[in-house]
Amino acid sequence: MSDGRQILTEDLLQRIHDRAARYDAENVFPHEDLEDLRAAGYLTAMVPAELGGAGLTLEEMTREQMRLAAAAPATALAVNMHQVWVGVARTVHASGDDSCDFIFRDAAAGEIFGFGVSEAGNDLVLFGSVSEARPDGEGGYSFHGTKIFTSMAPVWTRLGTFATDSTGDDGPHNVWGFVTRDGGGVETVGEWDVLGMRASQSFATRLDGAHAPADRVVRRIPPGPTMDPFIFGIFANFEILLASVYTGLARRALELAVETVKRRKSLKNQNAPYSNDPDIRWRIADAAMQLDGIYPQIAQIARDVDEQVDRGALWMPQLSAVKSRATEVALDVVTKAVRVSGGSSYSNSQELSRLYRDVVAGLFHPSDDESVHGAWANAMLGPVQPWPPQEGDAR
Repeated sequence: MSDGRQILTEDLLQRIHDRAARYDAENVFPHEDLEDLRAAGYLTAMVPAELGGAGLTLEEMTREQMRLAAAAPATALAVNMHQVWVGVARTVHASGDDSCDFIFRDAAAGEIFGFGVSEAGNDLVLFGSVSEARPDGEGGYSFHGTKIFTSMAPVWTRLGTFATDSTGDDGPHNVWGFVTRDGGGVETVGEWDVLGMRASQSFATRLDGAHAPADRVVRRIPPGPTMDPFIFGIFANFEILLASVYTGLARRALELAVETVKRRKSLKNQNAPYSNDPDIRWRIADAAMQLDGIYPQIAQIARDVDEQVDRGALWMPQLSAVKSRATEVALDVVTKAVRVSGGSSYSNSQELSRLYRDVVAGLFHPSDDESVHGAWANAMLGPVQPWPPQEGDAR
């Protein structure tokens, strides 16, 4: 069970909150936030204590990410990608595999991890890549291709990525490795002029010979779904921590809505506060009830990852569902907050307006709503059967 340890102080969160609007307006990376978080030990929060970190569990980190997201969603989303890789190292290490322990050591040494996985038009996500991995003959690989939505693009020093090796006699394999920014073959490309989560600065990254030596190549596995601890670790930590970010964002939106309806006055009701209006009260209550159901789901599934609970074939669908449910609920909660707060929330000067833009990004992270429903349909009904039945088919 979690003991509720915290890294983020209220003073630190207030400083980060006070800078968020400026970073969004200027569309720049939150360098000051990152330095404050580094100084506080947040980038090593999940590194084991014996290696210089705080040793937080995944469950504890979900609560910290909610708090950070309430202060500055884009900062939380960017830092999330670093935390995912540290979480992956924890998951792999817990399985008895030390192949990712270098992530602990690098994080403790001050390296910053980025997430170079998504590709334009590739809905296989973790299970197949259109990028190319070329073996160097010594167990290492060079990577060639373009990865999109590389959060922390301006500052990462280590990039976890993967691509397809088609050179072996055993058929195509997915190769996962970690490259360094100063090792060459890496270029930030495109622009980041987007609706929300602007300070995440999630530019695309072009890999053209970026090299991972043999001791930084962590997997060479066949494409397709797998419960390999490394892939499971990515899926679990990514989905759970992402759900935490959007839940924290929604919690802040609800706080703002509550403050606003207590301030707003109704002329038709003799200047009574809007918090007396039964329709407003119902909408606020409805949003609070939605969020109330998300917290225990995130906590329980994170605890089960920490404790290596075996959920069998339902692990992947349940992880996807937590992310999907959290982001969809967050979108609905923020929408309700905007509705009850009135026209002032439409102004770009208002925090709620920024949260409304930021929350939309949750729709585009994997797993998307369609794939989540597909996974659950397969889990409940099995794969789609050919129809009509063929001759000789017992059905």
